[in-house]
Amino acid sequence: MRVDRSFLVMGLVFALLLAAHFVLPLIGHSYLLNLLIKAMLLAIAAISLDLLVGQGGMLSLGHAAFVAIGAYAAAIGLQSGIENILVLLLIALAVSGLFALVTGALALRTSGVYFLMITLAFGQMTYFTLTSLAPYGGDDGLTLWSLATFFGSDVVQSGGQLYLVVLATLVLTWWGVNRLNGSRFGRVLRAARDNSERTEIIGFSVFRYRLTAYVIAGMIAAVAGLLTVQQAEFVSPALATWQRSGDLLVVVVLGGLGTRNGALFGAFFLVIVEEVLGSVLHEWRLLYGPLLVLMALYAKGGLSDLLFPVKAGAGQTGAPVTSGEEAS
Repeated sequence: MRVDRSFLVMGLVFALLLAAHFVLPLIGHSYLLNLLIKAMLLAIAAISLDLLVGQGGMLSLGHAAFVAIGAYAAAIGLQSGIENILVLLLIALAVSGLFALVTGALALRTSGVYFLMITLAFGQMTYFTLTSLAPYGGDDGLTLWSLATFFGSDVVQSGGQLYLVVLATLVLTWWGVNRLNGSRFGRVLRAARDNSERTEIIGFSVFRYRLTAYVIAGMIAAVAGLLTVQQAEFVSPALATWQRSGDLLVVVVLGGLGTRNGALFGAFFLVIVEEVLGSVLHEWRLLYGPLLVLMALYAKGGLSDLLFPVKAGAGQTGAPVTSGEEAS
C-alpha cells in the first residue's frame, strides 16, 4: 500500500516538535519552546481557516474573532472561579459555536467580496465589543493571576506540560481536519467551491454544508484562543483585530491553499521570519512585505508545493467533485 508523502512529511515534523521539547532545555534554549508554542497555536487557527478558504472557497477576514472569543470565554470563566480546563473548553466551544452559527447564517447569504466584507464587519464588531468590557480590562486587556488546571494539576500551564498539550492539540486538529476534508463532507464542500449551482442541482444543500464548516472552523479557532490564554497569561481585544485575521489569511495563502500541510508550514514560516527579521530591524515588516511579493511570484503553489512538489492530483485534498456518485 502506497503511503502519501504528505503524511510522512507531517509525521517527521511532529516528531521533531516532540523531540524539541526534550532537547532544547538541555542545550539552554528553553525560550525557543515558547516560540514553538506560538507557532503551533497560530497553526491551529490557520488550519481551521484553511477549511473555509482552501476547501470551501469562503474568504474570511474576521476569523481572528473566534480566537478572541475562545480566549475571553476562558478568561471570564477563570475570573468567575472556574478553573477546570475541560469546563472552560466546553464554554469556549459553546460560545464560539453559537457566534459562528448566527454570524455564519447571515454571512453565507452573500458571497465573494461581500462575504469578505461582512466577516470583516463581524470581526470588528467583536473587537469593539471586547474593548467595552471594562470589568475585564477594556482596551488594556486583562492579566490573569490564576490559570486553568486539569483536575487540580498544572499540566496545562506553562510551568507544566503546556507544550505537549498544544502539540497534541495541533496533531488532533491536523488529523481531524484532514479526515474531514477527505470525507464526503469535504468533497461536497469543494464541489460547492468549484460550482455551487451544480452542487445544489445534484441534491446537496450548499448553505448547510458551508454553515457547518463555518461553525467547525470557528470552534477550532476558539480552542487556539483558550490555549493562548494559558501560554500568555494575558488576554486583549487585540486578538480580534482585522490585522490578526489578515495574518491568518496570509499564513494560509503562503503555505498553500487547500493542501494538507500548507497552513502549518505557513504558520511556522511567519513566526520564524518575524523572530529573525525582528532581531535585525524593528520595522521588520518593511522586509517582510517584499519577501511575500517574491513568494507570490515564484511560489504560487505556496510553501507546501515549493518544499514538497507533487504531481497534479497526487496527495492533494482540493480536487473538485465531478459527480453525485463521487460526492457520496
